[in-house]
Amino acid sequence: MLVCATGVFGQEKVVFATNWKAQAAQGGFYQALADGTYKKYGLDVEIVQGGPMVNNRPLLPAGKIDFLMTGNLLHSFDNLKNKVPTVAVMSAFQKDPQAIFAHPGQGYASFKDLAKAPVALIGKDGQFSFWQWMKSEYGFRDEQLKPYTYNIGPFLADKKSVQQGYAIEEPLTIKAKAGFDPLVFLLADNGFSTYSTTVETRADMVRNKPELVQKFVDASIIGWNNYLYGNNQAANELIKKANPDMSDANIAGSIALMKQMGIVDSGEAQTQGIGAMNPARVKDFFDKMVKAGLYKAGEIDPTQAITTQFVNKGVGVDLRRQLTGK
Repeated sequence: MLVCATGVFGQEKVVFATNWKAQAAQGGFYQALADGTYKKYGLDVEIVQGGPMVNNRPLLPAGKIDFLMTGNLLHSFDNLKNKVPTVAVMSAFQKDPQAIFAHPGQGYASFKDLAKAPVALIGKDGQFSFWQWMKSEYGFRDEQLKPYTYNIGPFLADKKSVQQGYAIEEPLTIKAKAGFDPLVFLLADNGFSTYSTTVETRADMVRNKPELVQKFVDASIIGWNNYLYGNNQAANELIKKANPDMSDANIAGSIALMKQMGIVDSGEAQTQGIGAMNPARVKDFFDKMVKAGLYKAGEIDPTQAITTQFVNKGVGVDLRRQLTGK
């Protein structure tokens, strides 16, 4: 077997870790693996999934992995604040899928109305992040808080309650278990301007291996276009193999919701390509988090948490037009 400097038959080995179990929200990456896009770009990619008992975040600065799929910009801001030498190189999602759900017919016509709910079921992480923004921007109160333990039972039992959740997953669970479609209030549509499902790498990778970073970003963008608009059967089989809890119905439902809400392909991504990032938007989100009390003004330059070196080039735009006819 011929082994080249960059790997077997010229393929550069890349380890990409996610922050949760395999699902449609990671579909573009699995697509690029399943349909050979990564291979076409000269990359031998291994995807290492995360999960409730798995923390892949320390593996990136330690050099154990090459790229990490993270949550939103708060993770990148924390790394910058703590001088962890990582940087976000693309954002798979233009909108954070985090949402607040409510029962229909309870007088909740707008996001602001949710501040009147007697009970808000919010998980611990949410209480120390987006909940602080909800208080500063919309007048939510700590008196409303009850812990969300990723069990929808309390929400279903109290029609006046509201609950956090992932907009591309929990509505499907609620519909399956309770037979109704909840009202979905996407934080992103109400001013929570973070990017989400960002991909981070080490600063030294950007400096020393920019060609490899560019290949991974470009191939992932192509993967996302093919996953959303092309034949994604092989990718979905990989997802189900990695995470047997995923069903065809769950995956199809999540894809439909991603498209409907413009989670991946909206805003600047329409013209600049999936993965697009804008430093002005990063600063806007940081300023909101300062107002919410999560950071101090001036303690970091938030735009240093990302680099636009590898995105905003229109990669995949023509492919989307070809696949969708528009």
